[in-house]
Amino acid sequence: MSIKRLSLYILIASVAISALLGIAVILFGNFGEFEQKILATTSIVTMTSIFGLACGAYLETGRGKILPYTGIIAAIVSGTLWVIFLWANVNDESRFARFGFTGTLVAVSCSLLSMLSLARLDRRFLWSRYAAYLFIGTLTLIIFLVIWDLINPNTDFISRVFGINSIIVAALTIVTPVFHKLSHEGTGIEEIDREIAELKERITELEAKKASMSEVSTPAK
Repeated sequence: MSIKRLSLYILIASVAISALLGIAVILFGNFGEFEQKILATTSIVTMTSIFGLACGAYLETGRGKILPYTGIIAAIVSGTLWVIFLWANVNDESRFARFGFTGTLVAVSCSLLSMLSLARLDRRFLWSRYAAYLFIGTLTLIIFLVIWDLINPNTDFISRVFGINSIIVAALTIVTPVFHKLSHEGTGIEEIDREIAELKERITELEAKKASMSEVSTPAK
């Protein structure tokens, strides 16, 4: 089962459980600490599944591995940390929460970049992808430094940099689908050439995989 499909199934299950718990609370009117933790746990699982779904979609394109795998691992680790933080008695809550926020931050960044990387862009629009990596990376770094108290977020310079990066990231997130649409208009010769190159690369990978499987299955004489 692919990561994308597994994440989708987990997402559907967690949303269904959350809905059932909400209905049970309304019907029976008993919403104690245990029920709150159950609902919070399903919310954590839901968010983890969304991150995994976003990264898994990009992973299945075969155009990148490091980014989606990093996002999936960060989502699983951060989700696990939040569940432990929710149910267990953590001694150092501040440090534990910082690790959880850091994992979530990496998962969110990788998921957003994975979704933006799904767009097939012409050369004239490729600058937007590079800009997305730059500004999302910068914004992630700033938030990371704030989480670990390495910089003061209340300074004028940091506030301005954070605000500018946030606006640019939001703008790039909006225009990337538009650039994807514009890239498929016109003659589409560049798009066809790119798809041919990707197919050739995929065929080469499959042939290498087939060769390795043949070597394993062939008994030694």
